[in-house]
Amino acid sequence: MDKKGSNPHLLVIRLSAMGDVAMTVPVISTLLEKYPDLHVTVLTKRPFLPIFEDMERVNVLEADVKKRHKGLMGLWRLYQELKPYHFTAVADLHNVLRSRILKKYFATSGVPFVQLDKGRSEKKALTRSKSKEFRPLKTTVERYADVFAQLGFPIELSLAKPLARIPLSEKILDLVHQDTKKWVGIAPFAAHSGKMYPLFLMEKVIKILSNTDKYKILLFGGGEQEVERLERLSAEYANTQCMAGKLTLSEELQLISNLDVMLCMDSGNAHLAANYGIPVVTLWGVTHPYAGFYPFHQPMENALLADREQYPLIPTSVYGNKVPKGYENVMETIDPQQVVDRLLKILEA
Repeated sequence: MDKKGSNPHLLVIRLSAMGDVAMTVPVISTLLEKYPDLHVTVLTKRPFLPIFEDMERVNVLEADVKKRHKGLMGLWRLYQELKPYHFTAVADLHNVLRSRILKKYFATSGVPFVQLDKGRSEKKALTRSKSKEFRPLKTTVERYADVFAQLGFPIELSLAKPLARIPLSEKILDLVHQDTKKWVGIAPFAAHSGKMYPLFLMEKVIKILSNTDKYKILLFGGGEQEVERLERLSAEYANTQCMAGKLTLSEELQLISNLDVMLCMDSGNAHLAANYGIPVVTLWGVTHPYAGFYPFHQPMENALLADREQYPLIPTSVYGNKVPKGYENVMETIDPQQVVDRLLKILEA
């Protein structure tokens, strides 16, 4: 690949949270559509490998940052493992200490290496309590695209196409049972409490939808406690099934790609569903779409926001990990009926 005239082969680095990794998909797919001779290898963590498994001309490598590739020596080992691929350039969509160290290693072989501009100062201005600059910032997807443009591969994100729906396996068909009901995915949890719609309110949403007898409600989550709570909800309401703990990520992606709508927080599930062109209704607490993490190509009316008149410090943080005193219940300003109305508008369109 390093010989003159050979096809370009880009290394894409994105190691962090699932949502950040998922947001690379529309950029990479658009890139490959525009540049048919281009090949891409994504370096990410093992749990996220399935996100790319149905993408042509995309290879995926695991960065084992907790064991094999931990520390300076581990990153040197990783660099030595990457060298034989003869990458023509590196797109660092993470820009953290690990990838900055890798940049120094790649510099020894003269490989072009462009890093993501995270817009830290703009995000700080958006989330601070005093002299807040409340305005929409460049989206994360746009920031990713900027990296490729700097490497000589500009793309037009408006031309991005959703990934194709994935055929359902026998296992999923046995679990869900296809019928005439439309499928509503609900992922009620988030990494931080400041981003999570109270479960007692989400239960009201589920109850209203369940009582229509027109929709199949599929609950998504992970971890023992989440599974337990979702199992309880599914047992309580008709037409409601807990998918949590029953599927691998590959299988979850099959199911998500076949939903009629997804309801979730400002979380990874929103981005996974958006990649397949599934309508996504998102609920926002102390975070806000202006920070740049809104699901790709989703209309803004699908974002239901906490009341900023009542809670003017929103957004209090980019990731939802900072909840000022008195802001613990911001999500309660989103009425369950408002959520149901938005879902029904999509489902009955």
